[in-house]
Amino acid sequence: MRLRDLREDSDLTQSALANYLHIRQNTYSQYENGQRQIPIDLLIALADYYGTSLDYIVGLTDRKTPYPKK
Repeated sequence: MRLRDLREDSDLTQSALANYLHIRQNTYSQYENGQRQIPIDLLIALADYYGTSLDYIVGLTDRKTPYPKK
């Protein structure tokens, strides 16, 4: 997953994103490091936050632009 790259490109800390997601910083760190699977609702929240798609976050595409919403 590209969580760390997206976070660093946006000059954010793990704590800032954890606060946004209403989780603890160490939980977010485990998501970034692949030690824990991130729930789909948090993936959706991050995709909305970064303005990208779930496919980009999980590495299924290199296209950052999100799909058009219906």
